[in-house]
Amino acid sequence: MSNGQRSSSGWVIGLAALILIVGGTAAWLTWKSTAPTPTPVVSPTSSVVTAEKLEIYWLQANQGSLKFSPTLIKLSDLDPGDRTPASVLKAGLERLLAGPANPNLTTTIPIGTQLNSLKVESDGVHLDLSKEFLSGGGSVSMQGRLGQIIYTASSLDPKAKVWVSIAGEPLKVLGGEGLEVQQPMTRQLFEQDFQIGS
Repeated sequence: MSNGQRSSSGWVIGLAALILIVGGTAAWLTWKSTAPTPTPVVSPTSSVVTAEKLEIYWLQANQGSLKFSPTLIKLSDLDPGDRTPASVLKAGLERLLAGPANPNLTTTIPIGTQLNSLKVESDGVHLDLSKEFLSGGGSVSMQGRLGQIIYTASSLDPKAKVWVSIAGEPLKVLGGEGLEVQQPMTRQLFEQDFQIGS
């Protein structure tokens, strides 16, 4: 083989190698840009919450109606003690029951409502509230307070099931107008059954 043929075939091999490298890199970059980025999800059944913030749901007036207004609260501001899902949600719900600091936000949860207990189990979040939760207010007020509890209790996992009881009794009907409450309640069920939304 002559020197001319060697340099010609070397040039062809080099060019083919370059095309493979460039093509492979382009294919990898294309795949990387279209591949779904995994979103970290904090499971309420895991032993430790790694998130630094929790959403607490207040209400805000919106053209004569109410809508949910989530507020991100740092866990360091809540001081949950340990970082188990139950302690974090308990601290968040207690903050919710204390009422909003922002004058532009409101709550329909009656003053004096207490969180008697909260457990995170394999079938969802179980919480028990004091009887004050049921006092006063019409249907919009009742829907608002139930939604605030459901959304805040499911803030670690928006698909979580929430079981609500009042003084140890499962909540079945809310208010004098008899709003039926499904157990367990989820955000999706709340949006199907009630008028208040985010």
